[in-house]
Formats: sequence, C-alpha cells, structure tokens
Amino acid sequence: MKILSLAQLISLKNKTAIVTGGAMGIGFGVARRLAEAGANVVIADIDGEVGKAAAKELKNESWQAAFVKTDVSREQDIQAAVDFTVKTYGGIDILVNNAGIYPTIPIRQMKPADFEKVLAVNLKSVFLSTKAAAEQMIQQKRGGKIINITSIDALHPSSVGLAVYDASKHGVWGFTKNTALEFAPHNIQINAIAPGGIATPGTGAGKAIPPAMEAIIKKFIQKIPMKRMGDPDDIGKVALFLASDLSSYMTGSQVVVDGGVLLS
Repeated sequence: MKILSLAQLISLKNKTAIVTGGAMGIGFGVARRLAEAGANVVIADIDGEVGKAAAKELKNESWQAAFVKTDVSREQDIQAAVDFTVKTYGGIDILVNNAGIYPTIPIRQMKPADFEKVLAVNLKSVFLSTKAAAEQMIQQKRGGKIINITSIDALHPSSVGLAVYDASKHGVWGFTKNTALEFAPHNIQINAIAPGGIATPGTGAGKAIPPAMEAIIKKFIQKIPMKRMGDPDDIGKVALFLASDLSSYMTGSQVVVDGGVLLS
C-alpha cells in the first residue's frame, strides 16, 4: 500500500461536496474547511439570502463554492441539488447531511404536524440525500464519503421538549450504521459526527439572548469538562478528517465532539 504524504492525505482537490444546511453555523463551518482543503462546495440551504452570502464568502477566499436553494424535506429539491452539483462540477464525492431543526415542544403540547416536520427535516432528508448522492457516486465508480451530523442526543436523552429531536438523531445514527453496510461494497464510506454544545446562531452566538436562555447556557457549560461551548470549526475539522483520506479505513462510526460533556 502506498503511503501518502500529509498534504496528499488532507487534500480534497478535484473533489466535490454538498453540505446541506451549509449557510451558517455548523454547516458553514464544515463547508469552509472542505473548501479550504480544495473541494468544490455546494451549499444546499433553504435560506436563499444567507446561502448566497455564504457561498460568496468562500469564493472571496479564492475557493470554489456555489449555492442552491433546497428544502431538504422535499425529494424534488434534493434531486435538483444533486443535478445542479453534477452539472456545475461534474460529479459528487462528498455529502454532508447537516440540515436540522430543534423546536422545543413538550409531548403533551406537541401536534402530529410538529412531530412530522422534525422527522422530515432531520431524518427523512438524510434518507433522500443519501439515496440520491449514493446513486450518483455508484454511477461514477470512484466511491465517496457521506457524513451525517447527529448529536450527543443520539446517545443520551436531551432536555424536556426535545423528545422528537432526540428520536430523529437516534434515527440518523441507526441509518448511518445500516447504510454503511449497504454501500461499503461500492467504496462509499458513511460516518457520523455527534456534536455537543456548539455556539451557533441557533444557540444565540453573536447576538443578544434572553437572560433565561443565557442562564441555561451557563449551566450547561458548567457540565462540560473543557468549560466552553464548541465552535462550528470544531465540527468542520472533524468533517474534514472524515471527508479526506485520513479516515480511509472508517465506516459506520460516530465521532463524538462534545468537550467531554458525556463524561459528566
């Protein structure tokens, strides 16, 4: 077996990646690292204005990036994103299933529509994207990498009000393991990243937040052995590891990136 240099191991030159929910937060942290490593990055996000700005920010660094407006819960949108990527860059080598929502609704107040929306965005989307991207990867006959963003809540219960979010993330972890088995013969590696508390716009980073939410965050940080929230780049660096040849003998694994909070 040929031993690659460090530069060769980490390079994504001539590779193309789709990052769902890549316009901000964890998704943009991932998109940025993949683009920096040389990949053509397609940001697939429902927020057109922010998505276009995110792609422009990457291009301003002289990296390759494009945006396609995508509702990940809709099969036609997912297929359109795949078709756009193939037309723009000639193929797909990496898929990062990052898009997700986490409304806090206790079960007694939850309506079936609330339940179905969370599962559609967080779990059904992973099925739709994996199916469409893997089909393209198989046709290309050069393998590929699929990275699913789960959560530490795929491994332990979260707070009251996030039961369906937890269920969706447990589902993504189970889906990751099973699809890793199915697609291994095609040289498609499928792994997951389980973030802990990450400072993103969704958790109030970079903006004023209500005192009650601030108190919750401070309390959560006290449970983290490293005594800080993670940064989107903490996830981006692990995504780069899984997208590159550094992880050449990994599939069906889940990498926990939580500052040690599960230890507590």
